[in-house]
Amino acid sequence: MITFLLNQELRQEQDLSPNMTVLNYLRTRVGKTGTKEGCGSGDCGACTVVLGERDGDRMRYRSVNSCLTFVSALHGKQLLTVEDLKSKDGRLHPVQQAMVDFHGSQCGFCTPGFIMSMFALSKNKPAAGQHDIFEALAGNLCRCTGYRPIVDAAKAIAEQPQLADDFSRYEQQLVEQLAQIETDTLVTLSGDDKVCFSPTSSAELATLLEQHPDARLLAGGTDLALEVTQFHRELPTMIYVGNVADMKTLEETDDGLVIGAARSLSDSYEALNRYYPDFGELLHRFASLQIRNQGTLGGNVGNASPIGDAPPVLIALNATLVLRKGERVRELPVEDYFLSYKVTAQEQGEFIERIIVPKPAANQHFRVYKLSKRIDDDISAVCGAFNLIIENGTVTDARIGFGGMAATPKRASGCEQALLGQSWNMATVKAAMKALEADFEPLSDFRASKEYRTRTAANLLYKCFIEQQDLKLETRVTSYV
Repeated sequence: MITFLLNQELRQEQDLSPNMTVLNYLRTRVGKTGTKEGCGSGDCGACTVVLGERDGDRMRYRSVNSCLTFVSALHGKQLLTVEDLKSKDGRLHPVQQAMVDFHGSQCGFCTPGFIMSMFALSKNKPAAGQHDIFEALAGNLCRCTGYRPIVDAAKAIAEQPQLADDFSRYEQQLVEQLAQIETDTLVTLSGDDKVCFSPTSSAELATLLEQHPDARLLAGGTDLALEVTQFHRELPTMIYVGNVADMKTLEETDDGLVIGAARSLSDSYEALNRYYPDFGELLHRFASLQIRNQGTLGGNVGNASPIGDAPPVLIALNATLVLRKGERVRELPVEDYFLSYKVTAQEQGEFIERIIVPKPAANQHFRVYKLSKRIDDDISAVCGAFNLIIENGTVTDARIGFGGMAATPKRASGCEQALLGQSWNMATVKAAMKALEADFEPLSDFRASKEYRTRTAANLLYKCFIEQQDLKLETRVTSYV
């Protein structure tokens, strides 16, 4: 049974299919139809809702795609929809009123999603700047209104930093209600001959996986849910790791960052950006904020997609996975995790517990470049990560990872060898670009042709070289956004 708050109503669900999404739960079980389905794949934002969680003695609110969120993830949380925002006396929430005042809606289909994204923004960044607004709304698409009046509404809300609403007034009451729901015991949801377990510790998770080795692990669900919503498959047994507290931590050691595999990308951003600003910039372009609020670094690796954003970066940084099976724990370099297309070195019953990212070394130069058809909310055609140690003008170490160039995320070993021990100059870079062309045999698909991938991958190394020359030359289109 799962227990959660629907706005301020305590809900308990026992006989419910774990394959049901929050979107379908809202529309078919509780009659809240303000939340819309546009794409069913987390691209349009029409289904955006907000999840509230207890963070100490405060509430923390996050926008998520309800079409990609299974109901199992609701346990211990507060679920908010557009119908819940008006005050107890019936007045519109300030965010809703701003959309009215600035004519931010025409057909209205996308409007509830925009409002929920703006509501979450008002809670997390009360005095949001333009960059914050763009980031918060990047995962919401509008066909007919145009974005200017919607952005104007968001700016008007940001000018009211002391936004008063019922959620602020009753915050302590909500915190106390959620504290009573929280438990350190196993939560199970079953229905329609399916089951989802929600352990609270990695030890409990390890035991469950030994008992159910064929179970699918569910973290953010931003990819796994597509098997249900897009491919209409059934997931008989799932294990939700979003309540495993010791897998949601981030520990900083002398040598690196130890990131729990169930920690969200949003929560991992600050530390990764502090040490590797290019990694931080990549995370800003990692799908949408709704996806980053749910998705995890461990899930992005475990998914084993050849076009996943994080794996080539982790490979270049020489990151390590901590894998666990029962009581056995082993470490494996990220580059050795991927064997072939969607095939990994992870054993049955084994799971990624943590990711260890080394801190920068002296004279280290690190760059990441993502090529996609859109700046925001898009998948890579090519993603290149360059990690170079340059001492006295000579390349003494090189680790270069690429996504989108092979059946797996992969190092450009020939390119690395062409750089090692050589002077960091144009002649060396040109030779390394030529060597890189022999490292991969990319495929052509609807995102890019093999010729495009081959040429642009080499050009990204050239771009890395240009950026190291301290020229007053802007090379990144993201700088103009």
